[in-house]
Amino acid sequence: MLLVPRQLRRAGMTGDVPYYGGRLTPAQAYAASHPRPPAPPPAAPAPAVPRTAAPPPASPADQRAALQQLLDTGVITSEEHRQLSARVTP
Repeated sequence: MLLVPRQLRRAGMTGDVPYYGGRLTPAQAYAASHPRPPAPPPAAPAPAVPRTAAPPPASPADQRAALQQLLDTGVITSEEHRQLSARVTP
């Protein structure tokens, strides 16, 4: 048994039907009595952060100490430690 009113079974009565038997549908009646709040204004773009100069380079002693810590904790191998230590300026 098909429980669809005759008006809705007709061709061209698909989709959002404005009337149902001369009355508003329950969804339309609810929408008419409960209007949506206005959309909030778009958010302002974040202010641009000025770029600052690069931080001063760490001293060679600090760089060697950091490399030694990486070697001690096992983050880098002894071969990588040797290669990176050679790149540190004296």
